[in-house]
Amino acid sequence: MLDFRLPAPRLRHALLAVLASLLAGQVSLAQAELSEESARILASMAPGAPAPIAGELVHIPPTLEDLEASSLHPELKRVIRRGHDIFTNTQQYRGKYVYNELNCDSCHLGAGRVPFSGPVWPAAVTLPDYRPKNDHVNNLEERIAGCFSYSMNGQPPAYGSDEMLALSNYIQWLARGVPMYPDAKLYGRGYPRLAYAAEQPDYQRGEQVYQNQCAVCHGNDGAGLATRGETVFPPLWGDGSYNWGAGISRVFTLASFVKHNMPLGQPNTLSDQQAWDVAYYVDAQERPQDPRYTGDVEQTRERYGDTFHKHSLYGLEVQGRRLGDHDNVGEKDFLKPEALRSRSFD
Repeated sequence: MLDFRLPAPRLRHALLAVLASLLAGQVSLAQAELSEESARILASMAPGAPAPIAGELVHIPPTLEDLEASSLHPELKRVIRRGHDIFTNTQQYRGKYVYNELNCDSCHLGAGRVPFSGPVWPAAVTLPDYRPKNDHVNNLEERIAGCFSYSMNGQPPAYGSDEMLALSNYIQWLARGVPMYPDAKLYGRGYPRLAYAAEQPDYQRGEQVYQNQCAVCHGNDGAGLATRGETVFPPLWGDGSYNWGAGISRVFTLASFVKHNMPLGQPNTLSDQQAWDVAYYVDAQERPQDPRYTGDVEQTRERYGDTFHKHSLYGLEVQGRRLGDHDNVGEKDFLKPEALRSRSFD
């Protein structure tokens, strides 16, 4: 922490030094007031987002320009750049690791750097940790494997592979300067849970919000938008989208993502009610089966209800149809990747 009893010239020099380090992605701040420049950067990254509060750890991840200007070994820089390339163009592995039309940064915007958009750097400093979703301690590679298995309805690169090393290296580099297992709350982590709206989420209202605000990019049928065979805006349901085990299939997660990030270029412009309604509508559409499917949708919902599906519409009847009651696995020819294994130290 800075000593604000320092003489003005020395204090100013110290503040400038901290700011320079921050902009280089080398330190993080945990304080109530940010510098004007840091506040400007945050505002440009996440327009309309809540401001940091006292005690929160605020980290502005480094950019690729910072990487090039750094003194890191050239080979390490090359691996980090490769991780960035995989993260932003995961579709290069379509049919190998990815079996839908999403990239990593379809859900983690701005190459995983944006606050309130599931920034990925917190994973590097909070893992290994216990995860209720699979009931054991997960490391960073295992967390990445989950994203491939659920959000991209695929199968992950092998643990320790070149692709897994590059991705984990990129995520760890984004966290440069942040201490492991920080005590402070991390500003902008995940998709911070949105307060419940005045009224229960409604399918018809959500459909209206979708048609007015979302369909122009994601299509009236939720199939997304592709140009010359390349996805520009990803599908939100159907075989080309995330499966029933993806975190964003939980209505509260999608509602927060929508509120803080959508419509693209106009974040935080929808009301909380609109965000909840449209999230309910989108997550009430069919998608590929949960890889943890037991063969019976009610049994699967019950088995993973307390840890996951109590927040999703999986297995429930909506608009006269029971969601997830099928064997469709989308574009792949398997249900559960081998990487989704249990772990115990008993």
